[in-house]
Parts: sequence; C-alpha cells; structure tokens
Amino acid sequence: METAIIIVAAVFVLPLIIALFVPKEYSVRNEIVINAPKQEVFDYIKMVKNQDHYSKWVMTDPNMKKTFTGTDGTVGFIYAWNGNKQAGAGEQEITGLAEGERTTTEIRFERPFRATGHTYMATEAASAHSTRVTWGFTGKINYPFNLMTTMMKGTLTKDLGISLNNLKQIIENKQ
Repeated sequence: METAIIIVAAVFVLPLIIALFVPKEYSVRNEIVINAPKQEVFDYIKMVKNQDHYSKWVMTDPNMKKTFTGTDGTVGFIYAWNGNKQAGAGEQEITGLAEGERTTTEIRFERPFRATGHTYMATEAASAHSTRVTWGFTGKINYPFNLMTTMMKGTLTKDLGISLNNLKQIIENKQ
C-alpha cells in the first residue's frame, strides 16, 4: 500500500517540482530565403490579413469568424478571430513597423487559454533578388504549465517553418 501511495505521489508531485526549474519565458524563430526582392516580400507580410493564405495557425479553421479594426499594414491594426477548439479565439495587433525591415505584433489569446505573446517578422536582402525572412515568437507560460515549454517550442518552430514555406510558395508563384 505504501508503495502505491509513493508512486501516485511521484506521478503528481514530481512534475510540479520539475516545473519550478523550467523557464516560464520562451522564444522561437525560424527563417527562409524567398526568391523575390525584399520590398515585395515586406509589402506582403506587413498585411496581417495575408496570413490567411500562409499561416498554419490561421488555416486550422477555415470557417473562423474574423473581425478587423483599423487599416491593415499600419500600427494599431487589430485582427481578431473566434474559431473552433483548435484555432481558439484572440486578437493580433500590429505594434510596430520599420518600413521594409520588420513588423511586430502582440497576440492576445483568449481561448483555449489566456496568454499574451509577441511576434516579429524581419526581412533582410539575401541578394538583389532574394530575401531572408525571419519569423519569431516570444511568450510566457505560468507555472505549472511552463512544464510544456520544451515541447511547445518544438511545435512552434515546426509550425513557423510550415508557414514560411507556404509564404515562399505564394510569393515565388506570384512572379
């Protein structure tokens, strides 16, 4: 009987102890080179609504309800969504633009859990006719859910890669 109690306690208590030592903040990024001029790429990615066509996360629910506030491609534009269980609900706001260089957004998740994250997309000329796009995401997960950080970082990095590949196909096929 004592062994069973120790095993049950270990199964529930050990993860909580481990979570005390796992960072609460995380950061992921991925990049790709797109065969198109930098300004053309930047002009496409600064429009948040274009994520409908390349973001793996947006594509999880083709029937999600979306609302828009402000002018897309400008600071203050808000893209809000309310989707199925997989897509969740929340909003993304453009918080910064360095023309031709970088966009920053704040993402406020409402469902499936409340959280705030920050993303950026940066463009850098790889040559006269190609552009390196870097997409990064940072956030914080509170204890004890921070135990999932390592697994989540891998999934987020993979999803960024899928989305960037979609973006590459769209822009290169426009030419």
